[in-house]
Amino acid sequence: MARTEKPFFRIAYSLYTKTRLGYLFYKRQLKKARERYPHGHSSTQAIVFSGVKVVPIPVLSDNYSYLIIDTASSLAVAVDPSDPIAVQTYLEREGLTLEAILCTHKHWDHSGGNKALKRQYKSCRVYGSSNDDIPQLTNPLTDREQITIGRLQFQAFFTPGHTVGHMIYLLDGKSGDGPDCLFSGDLLFLAGCGRMFEGSAQTMLASLDTVASLSDNALLWPGHEYAADNLTFAAVVEPENTVRDRKFQWVLQHRLEKKCTCPSTLGEEKEYNPFLRTHCQDLHLALDLQRGEDEEWSHFRARILEEVRRRKDLFKGR
Repeated sequence: MARTEKPFFRIAYSLYTKTRLGYLFYKRQLKKARERYPHGHSSTQAIVFSGVKVVPIPVLSDNYSYLIIDTASSLAVAVDPSDPIAVQTYLEREGLTLEAILCTHKHWDHSGGNKALKRQYKSCRVYGSSNDDIPQLTNPLTDREQITIGRLQFQAFFTPGHTVGHMIYLLDGKSGDGPDCLFSGDLLFLAGCGRMFEGSAQTMLASLDTVASLSDNALLWPGHEYAADNLTFAAVVEPENTVRDRKFQWVLQHRLEKKCTCPSTLGEEKEYNPFLRTHCQDLHLALDLQRGEDEEWSHFRARILEEVRRRKDLFKGR
């Protein structure tokens, strides 16, 4: 857990993840969000490739669940379906069958809908890491394991740091004659990354490097709508980044209209996301951090990541 976390937070986090109190808190938040945002916190638009449809579903106060649909067979895969009613409503309206749930991690705002959907769609398989306590898990995954649902081809990557068992899922673009699509959960956001609740900076760096190794053309579909806040912070740690400035103006206009800011591309993220730029000298200079004479490069980059994360945890941009 990051060093900025206070003892009280550690206790609260343990209660949230390891006791029924966490589930009850999630249910309360879900009820409040449904009342406040009866049509979702953001307006979203599906993206359609040849035979594949990606549908962002706004849930809770700032989460996104996703449905990936094989349009030829009307089979659907859900990613992190935390509001089962929102997901089921879409499935029933479009006449779709839920074949699988891909769960990135155990936190209730990502996994809370698994049980209800599994009850409704009994043959639905639930994928995730056995290292996390994924509700209703039926198919434990290993790093880089392949998943096939209809014509949809996914690859799972083990990316611990936010939780000990966090996983991300890459949809092969060949499934629909389009770009790859990365469903990143709470590992990577537009211009940000998840907090290191259950891992060190070195662990998180390795997970982020896994993302950085993927195609620049891959579309990024994150677990939360944090774009405006993240880009505001990015300007603080790297004020001379003009690419960030242009993206920020685009995001501000979208959020003014309550529009979803997903997806970005991994190529874009590498230009302005400070958590993917630990190798960049511009960021080192902006943070006023230098590599020690005998310091290993990976250790120095982890130190950069830890400092960026520390500053983000203390950031009061909102």
